[in-house]
Amino acid sequence: MHYVYVLRSLKDGSLYKGMSKHPQERLKQHNAGKVRATKGRRPFALVYQKAFKGLEQARAHEVFLKTRHGAGRLAKELRGSV
Repeated sequence: MHYVYVLRSLKDGSLYKGMSKHPQERLKQHNAGKVRATKGRRPFALVYQKAFKGLEQARAHEVFLKTRHGAGRLAKELRGSV
């Protein structure tokens, strides 16, 4: 399984979208400062994850979430789950 995940920075509220086979382990790496792209925005909380059987489907969903339309849909979904 491949997962698309979204992290929220507890420092500035920004979102980071990524993909991993092990999102909980990846969250630990982000919070430990081992990911260059997020090092300055730690700590993070996992706010969204979705499983996909294939790498291609997961990658397509990650790319979609990074678009304006996908970001809007994600924001709406996150507001509904809070």
